[in-house]
Amino acid sequence: MLNMNRYTRENLLSKIPEVVEIAKKSESVDDFRRELSNHAHRMEYETFHDYSSFTEGSIIRVRDCARVVQMIVTKRSEDRAQFSAAEALRDIILGTPRPDLSPAFYAEMLYLFQGLAGRGPGNQLADSHLSTSPLEGREAAIERSQQLDTLSREVEKYADKCPSGLGKEAIQRRERRRERILAGLGASHEQWYDWRWQYQNIMRDAEVIAELVELSPQEREAIANARKARIPFGITPHYLSLMDDEPGSTRDRAVRAQVIPPLDYVEHMKSYGNQGNPCLDFMRESDTSPIDLVTRRYPSICIFKPFNTCPQICVYCQRNWEIDDAMAPGALAPEEDIAAALKWIQEHPAIHEVLITGGDPLAMTDDQFARVLQGVSQIPSVERIRIGSRTPVTAPMRITEKLADLLAGQREPGKRQVALVTHIQHPYELTPETAAAIERLRIRGISVFNQLVYTFYVSRRFEAVSLRRNLAQVGVEPYYTFNTKGKEETIEYRVPIARLLQEQKEEARLLPGISRTDEAVYNVPGMGKNYLRAYHHRDLIAILPDGSRLYEFHPWEKNISGFTSTFASEDVPILDYLIRLDGVGEDVSDYETIWYYH
Repeated sequence: MLNMNRYTRENLLSKIPEVVEIAKKSESVDDFRRELSNHAHRMEYETFHDYSSFTEGSIIRVRDCARVVQMIVTKRSEDRAQFSAAEALRDIILGTPRPDLSPAFYAEMLYLFQGLAGRGPGNQLADSHLSTSPLEGREAAIERSQQLDTLSREVEKYADKCPSGLGKEAIQRRERRRERILAGLGASHEQWYDWRWQYQNIMRDAEVIAELVELSPQEREAIANARKARIPFGITPHYLSLMDDEPGSTRDRAVRAQVIPPLDYVEHMKSYGNQGNPCLDFMRESDTSPIDLVTRRYPSICIFKPFNTCPQICVYCQRNWEIDDAMAPGALAPEEDIAAALKWIQEHPAIHEVLITGGDPLAMTDDQFARVLQGVSQIPSVERIRIGSRTPVTAPMRITEKLADLLAGQREPGKRQVALVTHIQHPYELTPETAAAIERLRIRGISVFNQLVYTFYVSRRFEAVSLRRNLAQVGVEPYYTFNTKGKEETIEYRVPIARLLQEQKEEARLLPGISRTDEAVYNVPGMGKNYLRAYHHRDLIAILPDGSRLYEFHPWEKNISGFTSTFASEDVPILDYLIRLDGVGEDVSDYETIWYYH
């Protein structure tokens, strides 16, 4: 359990005597800012100079924390943030009241300056099982192998907390749920496996859904309010069958969170009204759309959006500002608009790849999809057609033999590839039907990749590891892991960037390369994907009063063009995230190294 007494002014000052002394000697904020930067530089220099007194991990921690301290006290960073962490720190040391500062701010300062001194928590899991040895040769190898076995057993304990939908018990639960849904809808098994029936019977009404699966009072209210406010919503019968009827279980938490909106989300969306509020266009697609239905952010690829709906709407959908409702009529773009978009792509031969998405293009009929697909494949410069679809999860029966043949028919080895990029969010979303649908594509030479959106509901220790392992078993390759976008309405889904970095470097690293190799990214509005793997893609420029970190992201083209701008984004306070983890029963001591991922 979190000890909030650690994150107070009194405890902070007792743990950073060097900084307290600097503040007391400084004559002004400018003086304190300068001396803090000098202190960080000295600590880094002395640590690397007298390195024998520190572990390698401590040396790196000092380096990283020194970099953050020096960055957040610069005038440029303070101007960008409209806040001075140096001034705030000096005030609390000198006793000036600062009611604006939260426990999360004190927590950041505590761990930052402890890290600068080479202190702070380590990785308990690895530290307790991996160690150096005086042995050499075969004896050293055997000892190392034993350590790795012990570590792996611990990892399994964490991963086993994340149930797979491919397990025997899960399959049986889903079979019982399917029978209840079929009885409630008066349908047959034959209809269940017909994708048209799935789309025709999308669940939208809270009372109807509550008859088929147990809803909490909050879920029922959120669905009802979302419908009243005309917020896009719908659940396919197949996806509804993935939900459990055990109130105390958390197995299906990620499944429910994917499609049932939180009340806070509904209230935010209602406040925007039906005006197509531009703030919902987080990625500023309107600024990167040279023609209707096309988005282009990079030289060699464009997004093509001929169909503007899905059989099921993800709560945090990037394009929720464009979609009217699940399978809304009139979603297919007019023929003249589709033809104009295809003509535009053909007139730009630099584009070698087209991502057909929307909406979900596989929600079109076979004939509609065939016309779109063939239109793209006839463009000589297109070397790869990528289909963006969540259908393998929401209605896997849509991936029929006929559809798979249609996709495979556009492949031409040596000339044109066809690939499917899907979005499987949690191992509990997987089913034998999904595995079979993916196999129908793979045996025809169509690669299947996954994009994970790293939300709170999939962010527990080794939860994403469990997903990657299960994906590998069904033939889906990891592609991107997206940090949740900084949209106000999806605050309940957001996870600190530090947690994603921690997952990538502490958990995913324990998997074989083929299972773990994806790219962690932050989507910069109007610019596109910013890689999170290295410092040179971003700077941590401020710690704000509520404890959130302010990052400045560099555009992908910064080394190509001198005419670029950066983007500043406020993250989720780490302490707030840990409090939420504590609230769902997680041991937050497992996450303590999160403070040292910047």
